[in-house]
Amino acid sequence: MAFAHQGESALEYYPCRYGGSRLMFRGPRRSLDGPFCAVLGGTETYGKFVPQPYPALVEEATGLRLVNLACMNAGIDLYLNDPSVTQVASKATLAILQVVGAANLTNRLYSVHPRRNDRFLAASPVLQTIYREVDFADFAFTRHMVQTLHAVSPEKFLQVEAELRAAWVARMRTLLGRISAPTLLLWIADHPPPERGPLTPDLTPLLIDADMIAAVRPHASHYLQIVTSREAQACGTDGMRFAPLDGPVAAELPGPAVHAEIAAALVPVLRELM
Repeated sequence: MAFAHQGESALEYYPCRYGGSRLMFRGPRRSLDGPFCAVLGGTETYGKFVPQPYPALVEEATGLRLVNLACMNAGIDLYLNDPSVTQVASKATLAILQVVGAANLTNRLYSVHPRRNDRFLAASPVLQTIYREVDFADFAFTRHMVQTLHAVSPEKFLQVEAELRAAWVARMRTLLGRISAPTLLLWIADHPPPERGPLTPDLTPLLIDADMIAAVRPHASHYLQIVTSREAQACGTDGMRFAPLDGPVAAELPGPAVHAEIAAALVPVLRELM
């Protein structure tokens, strides 16, 4: 396992802003003049602890300019709540939208933080009635909450799944509709989208299946599915830079080998589209 002590050679993310957005994105900042590709997404696209995430690798390999508009743990709400980002994406020659999980969005059962979408805020009276035995004050993060709800009662969780499924599809269609540039919907995972059936909150992207992808694909100009290899995943944290205490977190994130595979799959597609 490779790591760097914070303060000695910690990874610099060069945080920057684009347009009028309040969000901080990974830099260095790219110019928005002339042709560029905007990349919206979550943790995998941001590339925490990775010196060169896949947008930077694609940029290096192709000479195309990629503007990384991803944020850690981003859900669809992050972009719907910040029109400045969709305005930037609309100016792009192509906008890539990584498929992000369904748990990190406000819905009729619970609410999340408008910018830090992985933060659970409150359960609705309906959800509290469904799960009377659960103390929702115990939860700070959405993943912990949905995993607990599923463990308590897979049968009751079907109601949560149905709400998240409907909210995610509607919200993704809205987001794609707000971007006037051609769009590429991008699936990144160590597995293809699961076929229709009860969803369990143990895969990333969280609570997304093939039917949900099929429901939003017609609203995107293009779709690309990248399933990373076991070999790349086995490389783990090799090449990542993080403080010793961040080791457990880093081990859960895609490492440089995974990012290299994603970039290799994207390069020929972007050359054709741009």
